[in-house]
Amino acid sequence: MLCQVSHARSDRKNDEPHGAQTLVRHIWFRGRLLTAAATILILGLVGFAIFHLTSEVRYDDVLSALTRTSWASIALTVGFTALSFLALTFYDVGALIYLKRKLPYADVALTATAAYAVGNTAGFGPLSGGAIRYRAYSRLGLKPEEIGGVIAFVTLAFGLGLASVASLSLLMIAPEVAPLVGVSSSALRAISVLILTALVALMVAGRDNRALQLGRFSLRFPDSRTASRQFLITVLDIAASASVLYVLLPDGVIGWPAFLAIYAVAVGLGVLSHVPAGLGVFETVIIAALGKTADVDTILGALVLYRLIYHVLPLLLAVIFVIGAELRSLYHKPVASSLRRVGGRLTPLLLATLALILAAMLVFSSVTPTPDENLAFLADYVPLPIIEGTHFLASLLGLVLVIIARGLARRLDSAWWTALVVAVVALLFSLLKAVALVEASFLAFFIVSLLVTHRLFDRPANLTSERLTIPWLTAMLALCAFAVIALLFVYRDVEYSNALWWQFELSDEAPRGLRAVLGLTIFSGAVALWSLLRPARGTLSVSSSEDMEKAIAIVRAQAVSDANLVRMGDKSLMFSADGRAFIMYGRQARSWIALFDPVGPRDAWPDLIWQFIEEARSCGCRPVFYQVSPAGLSYYADAGLRAFRLGELATADLTNFELKGGKWATLRQTVSRGQRDGLQFSVIEPEGIPAIMKELVSVSDAWLAHHRAKEKGFSLGAFNPDYIVAQPVAVLRLEGRIVAFANILITGACEEGTIDLMRFRPEAPKGSMDFLFVSLMEYLRDKGFKRFNLGMAPLAGLSERRSSPVWDKVGRTVFEHGERFYNFKGLKAFKSKFHPQWEPRYMAAGGGINPVLALMDATFLIGGGVKGIVKK
Repeated sequence: MLCQVSHARSDRKNDEPHGAQTLVRHIWFRGRLLTAAATILILGLVGFAIFHLTSEVRYDDVLSALTRTSWASIALTVGFTALSFLALTFYDVGALIYLKRKLPYADVALTATAAYAVGNTAGFGPLSGGAIRYRAYSRLGLKPEEIGGVIAFVTLAFGLGLASVASLSLLMIAPEVAPLVGVSSSALRAISVLILTALVALMVAGRDNRALQLGRFSLRFPDSRTASRQFLITVLDIAASASVLYVLLPDGVIGWPAFLAIYAVAVGLGVLSHVPAGLGVFETVIIAALGKTADVDTILGALVLYRLIYHVLPLLLAVIFVIGAELRSLYHKPVASSLRRVGGRLTPLLLATLALILAAMLVFSSVTPTPDENLAFLADYVPLPIIEGTHFLASLLGLVLVIIARGLARRLDSAWWTALVVAVVALLFSLLKAVALVEASFLAFFIVSLLVTHRLFDRPANLTSERLTIPWLTAMLALCAFAVIALLFVYRDVEYSNALWWQFELSDEAPRGLRAVLGLTIFSGAVALWSLLRPARGTLSVSSSEDMEKAIAIVRAQAVSDANLVRMGDKSLMFSADGRAFIMYGRQARSWIALFDPVGPRDAWPDLIWQFIEEARSCGCRPVFYQVSPAGLSYYADAGLRAFRLGELATADLTNFELKGGKWATLRQTVSRGQRDGLQFSVIEPEGIPAIMKELVSVSDAWLAHHRAKEKGFSLGAFNPDYIVAQPVAVLRLEGRIVAFANILITGACEEGTIDLMRFRPEAPKGSMDFLFVSLMEYLRDKGFKRFNLGMAPLAGLSERRSSPVWDKVGRTVFEHGERFYNFKGLKAFKSKFHPQWEPRYMAAGGGINPVLALMDATFLIGGGVKGIVKK
C-alpha cells in the first residue's frame, strides 16, 4: 500500500528542517535510547546480583522447593490475591469519587482489574494500566482530562501509600530489618522519619485543597477524608499482596511486620526501575534481604510461585471472564452491561499480554532442562534431529509472539492469524521437544481464546508494515537478557568449551540451551536493526480532480460546515473503503495530521480512522487528529491514541437568535452605530463573486499589509480565487465601496453555517466585525439554519481542577499569561459576546512526547513554516 500525500502547495516547504523541531526530536529520540539503555543496564546489574546471591543454589534445588509447597498454602495465596485485587479496584472508585463522577461498580471493577492484571505483567506502551483505563473509560463516557485525573490519582495514591506503609513498618520494626539489609536500625528509623515528615509536610501544606506551589506548577492534595480512605485502601492492598509471598516462604524466616516493610521497598524499587513488572529487581531485593535467614532455593521457589499466582493467574481469569461473555453473546444470551461496553475493548489487550507471557514461557523453556522421564519417553518415539530442531525453533517462536503481541493490542487481523498459526506450531513443538504438558495447556488456552474472539480482530493491516518502537524492542532485548541469566544459572556447573556448540546428544541439555540463546540473540538483533534502520516506504502523489469532486459531494451531504475547508486543495484525501467518508490531512515533518473528525456518516469512522493510522505508521510517521470533537474520542482511544484538549468551539443557536434583552445590549448598540455610519450588508452568491473579485483582492491585501501577516493554511483558509468563488460571500459596503467581507461555509444540510476568511480595510468603521457577524447570523437564521459556528478559542476551557493533567495545567498557564504571543483571552471574549454553547476540541495523538511534537508540526503546517509563524 503506497503512502499518498497530496498538496496544492509545494511539499518541499513542509519538509524544510526547522531548528526547534529537529532539536526536540533529537532530544526525545536520544532520551528514549538512553532509557532503553538504562533498562538493559539495570537488567545486567540485576542479573549479576542474582547470579552472585544464588551462587550456592542449583536449579534442581529450586524445583524441589516448588514441589514442597502445600496446596493449602497455594489456596491461601489465591485468597490473598483476590483480596489484593479487590482493594485495587477501590483506587479507581476513590478517583471517580474525587472527580465527582459516578460509574457502576461492575464497570469500574472490570476496568481496574484488567488494568492491574496487564500493568503488573507488562507495564509499557499500550500494555500499561493507563492505556487500559483510557480505552475503557472513554467508552464509559469520561472525558480525556477526567481519565487523566483517574490515572494521576491512582498513581499518586499508590506511590504515597507505598512510601507511608514502608516507612511506618520500618519505624516499628527497624531492629528486625537492620541485620537483614546491613544497615543500622537507627539509620533505618531516621530514613523513615524523614520520609514521613516530608509526607506530613506536603499534606499540611496542601490541606483544605490549598495549592502547593512547586516551581511553576501547583499541586493540590485531596481532602483529609479522601486521603485517609485511600491510605487504608493502600494498606489493605500492600498487606494482602505481601501476604501472598509471605505464605509461600518457609515458616519462621521473618516476622510478618518486618517482611511487609521489605516487600514495600522491593515493590517501590521495582516500579522505579522501569523494568517491565519490576522483574529481577523485585527478586534481587527479596533475596538480598532474606538470603541470610533462609535457604535461597526456597526463596526462589516462593518467588516463582508468587509471580505465577499474583501476576499470571489474575490475567488468565480476566481473559476467561471476557471470553465467557463473548461466548454468551455468540449464543445470543444476555451479557452484563459492563462487558458489553468495555469487555470487547479490553480483550485484545488482555490477549496481547497473555501472548507476552507465552513468549517468555517458550524462551525460558528453551534454556531450562527437560525432565529425565520426558526425555526417556521421547527417545523411543521422536528422532534426535526433530527434538533439536523443535527446541531451537520454539525459542524463536517466543520472540515472534512478542512482535505479534503488539499487533494483537491493535486488533490487527494479520496479527490474529499469525498468532493462531504460531500458537498451534508452538503447541506441537512443546510436545515434540519435551512433552511439556503445562506449556501445551497454556498454548491451547491461548488458541481457544483467539478462536472465540476472532470477530474483535477486524482491522486489515500488514503485521510488518511498521517498525517496532523502542519500548517494544527493549522488551524483546530484556527477554533475551533474562534468557541468558537463566541459562547461566541453570548450567552454572557446566564448564564452557567451544565443543559445546557441536554436541548433539539427547542428554546434552546445556548445548541445546546455548544454541537457543544464540538464535534468540541473532534474531532479536536482526529485528532491532530492521526496525531502526529500514527506510519509510511510500511515494508522494497528488489527489485527482475526481477525488476533490467526490469529497465535495460528501461535504454537501453532511452538516459540519468546517468540512468545506477541503475546497482549499492544500490537503490530502483518504476515502473509506465504501467511499462514503473521507479524511483530509497534511504532512509536516514526521507527522500526518488529519483535520477534524472524518467527514461522512458516523458508522464509517472507525475503519477510516484505523486506515489513516495504519497508512501513517507504515510510512514511518506519527498519526495525529487535529481539532476533533468529543463524538469521536472513543474511536481514537480504540486505536491506541490519547486525546489532549486544544480549546473550545463556540456555536451560537440561531433558532432563537434575536438582539432582545439586556445581555444583547452591547451588540444592539454596535449594530445601531453601524447602521448610522452607513454600513450595508449583503450576501453575494457564487455566480456573482467574479464581478467583485478585484475589490475583494484589494480588501484582502490591505488587511494583510495592515496586520503584517501572511496567508495561512491547513485549518485556515487562504485568499485563493477558486476557493472564494466556491461558496457565498458576505460583504459590507460603505458608500457603495466594499470595506469588509467574509466567505460563508455552508452545506446542503442547511443546519450549520460558519465563516473562514473575514477581512476588512483599515478605514472600516469601528465595530464592522461585530456588525458583519450579527447581520450574517440573522441572514442564516432567516434561511432556516439552526446554528452558527464561531470557531475554536485555543486553550480555552482547559481544566483548572486540582486533578487535571499536566497538559491542561501548562495550557491554562499559557492561556492566562501568553497574551504577548497570541490574544487567547481576547478571542474568547469576542466569541462570548454571542452567548454561544462551548464544546471541547481535542488533538488525538500517541503518548509520551508525541503530542508536543504533533502540536509543533500542526503549528508549522498552519503557519506555512517558521517565517509564517514569525509573521503571525
